Amino acid sequence: MRRTTTPVLTVGAALAGLACVLAACSGPDPETFTGARLDQPYTAPTVVLTDTDGEPYSLAEDTDKPLTIVFFGYTHCPDLCPLVMNNIAAGLNRLDDEDRDDVDMVFVTTDPERDDEAALRDYLDGYGEDFIGLTGDLDDIVAAGDPLHLYVNDGEMLPTGGYDLGGHSTFVLGIDDNDEAVVVWNQETSAAEYATDIHLLLTE
Repeated sequence: MRRTTTPVLTVGAALAGLACVLAACSGPDPETFTGARLDQPYTAPTVVLTDTDGEPYSLAEDTDKPLTIVFFGYTHCPDLCPLVMNNIAAGLNRLDDEDRDDVDMVFVTTDPERDDEAALRDYLDGYGEDFIGLTGDLDDIVAAGDPLHLYVNDGEMLPTGGYDLGGHSTFVLGIDDNDEAVVVWNQETSAAEYATDIHLLLTE
């Protein structure tokens, strides 16, 4: 009489398999919203700045897409601006075509002394050729940041005789098609988190 043998599942393998099932063998919940939703949205400023084509642009009047991502920074920023911009760009690249068409990205310089239209265009093309760059008088840029609760250094003279230009908050805002900032992201938000949050905002 032939004797058959049945494979035996070790206790360790069984527990590992159970853990995988319980965790769904996946990472964090992809539907988790990371940004901070604003219970009292900020009204987009009507201040008119200048885009890289030399045309007037207002965060209230010209943000016509369902969502506009806004970040205040400057092209000579050595650390945080490149980090934030890389994550925004990579997050937008993760979107499908339908979502991506519904989003604009606007970069407002906090150092207009050096960031003219040409400098901004050259800088932004490294992240996305459709990214919108804005410059203007420093007083107007400060005024544009105020209603969004974004700090922009006013460029007062330093004791050394130079000017401290470029200082700014590192938050990123999402403005909807009602011209209101409805979400804030911090400087540590990852590309994957931007992609998830943007998709959720567009599909709600």
